[in-house]
Amino acid sequence: MKYQVLARKWRPHNFSEVVGQEHVVKSLSNALHHDRLHHAYLFTGTRGVGKTTLARILAKAINCENRQDFNPCGVCPICVALDEGRFMDLIEVDAASRTKVEDTRDLLDNAQYAPNQGRYKVYLIDEVHMLSSHSFNALLKTLEEPPAHVKFLLATTDPQKIPVTVLSRCLQLNLKQLLPSQIFTQMAHILGQEGIAFEDAALKTLSRAADGSMRDGLSLLDQAIVYSNSNIRVEDINAMLGTVAQQPVEQLLGALADNNAAAIFASIDEIANLTPDFSHIVQQILQVFQRIALLQHYPAAVTDDFDADMLADLAARISREDVQLFYQIALLGQRDLELAPDPRSGFEMLMLRMLTFRPANVAMPDSIQPPAKPKPQQAPSLAPTPAKPAPAAIQEPPPAAQPASVNNTNGELNWADMITAMRLESLTKQLANNCVLEQLDDLVCKLSLDAAHQHLLSAMRVEKLQKALQAYRGTPLKLHINTVTAIADTPAIQQEIQRENQQQAAVDSINADPQIHAIINQFDARILPGSIEPN
Repeated sequence: MKYQVLARKWRPHNFSEVVGQEHVVKSLSNALHHDRLHHAYLFTGTRGVGKTTLARILAKAINCENRQDFNPCGVCPICVALDEGRFMDLIEVDAASRTKVEDTRDLLDNAQYAPNQGRYKVYLIDEVHMLSSHSFNALLKTLEEPPAHVKFLLATTDPQKIPVTVLSRCLQLNLKQLLPSQIFTQMAHILGQEGIAFEDAALKTLSRAADGSMRDGLSLLDQAIVYSNSNIRVEDINAMLGTVAQQPVEQLLGALADNNAAAIFASIDEIANLTPDFSHIVQQILQVFQRIALLQHYPAAVTDDFDADMLADLAARISREDVQLFYQIALLGQRDLELAPDPRSGFEMLMLRMLTFRPANVAMPDSIQPPAKPKPQQAPSLAPTPAKPAPAAIQEPPPAAQPASVNNTNGELNWADMITAMRLESLTKQLANNCVLEQLDDLVCKLSLDAAHQHLLSAMRVEKLQKALQAYRGTPLKLHINTVTAIADTPAIQQEIQRENQQQAAVDSINADPQIHAIINQFDARILPGSIEPN
């Protein structure tokens, strides 16, 4: 027998074999089950996702002599004839090669005649958007009021080019791109049935290269079987595709998470030996950062990702803020890559920007001298004085009084001054500002967090705040944060009240200014609401 490519050999013959289009299969199976078939269906979607396949299965199901619930039996004469391409009542047309209006009229002239073998005469028009405007006009009347024995099944990759008058007469079914995990599972099943050895990493690379198309994936699988001599290995797949697999990208991002420039450039050297497309590598990096951000904010969304272990490891090593920063740098770097002297140097500059603009660790700035007013000896002090003010609340009490519980007005005021002195970064500072200091000594610091700001609480920020407190106190204290339903007076609330008081004082000052009143009276002027700001 002649060899048959995998995309044709493993084409689904019933709805149960269709992969990844459950929403369309459910609509069609319910229509068949309740005998509520529309006279015209329009299947839309990108190439290789199953538009024509589903149309053929539907044509088989509505004509099957022994349909099993909603699936065609596959053994009756009609099913066998349709599978072998000799079913006379299935008129399959490629609109790309028959665009003239005369072709459409000839096609529809036979629509009035009853079917020869089956229950319905089915017109399957592929790439229907390629028809000319006159052809659509010729089709329109028959499509609106077809004979009872006629069904139209239309398929297209570009529904925007179809006139709205045609769209309004069809039941549109949108097929989605397949996930790499779905393509991977189908490939593994096919290779298992074919008795061909493979490595999981090799199939993952092929699944990504398929770009959501099962047909493209199976065509690549055919090529991989021949290239690797029926033993599919990841090295052969990388060489065949001429692309960089996920592993070097994982090594690259792992080195970035460790802030290790030497490891980054070692990975780039390894990647360059494969003569890769650096733009494609940037796309892979963007995809990884997008899934890491999704994992950090909504873990349930990536539970079925077959790179879940890699994503979980990187998500734990790279902060949420850094992920967003790196994604933006890569996105802009991809645009500028073609402007670089050569792709490798452009990619190296992209990675250097990630290293350069990455925020410094919170614990590090405390050991660096502030630039202006503060004195150098104040930074590492064991009982430090805040950088700008020097309130007596922190300086006067002896060390023996520190372990006592700190609360109420004095405690909160001390905590606000400590936040200023610790020079925390933005989100960690927000967390601290919305807490109240309950207890502080050389062993433990207890804070109460307003429940309304519980979203600020994360293990990473707690660790950063604890390191800042340890550097501030000079002792290895432990930080404990308890969530409280309502807190009356946190540093954040104090700052807000202070801003409101300053704003009100500015408004009162303007309203009481006699020169302002004179201008208003003389020129019939008015003060614009919201235009007054305090100095």
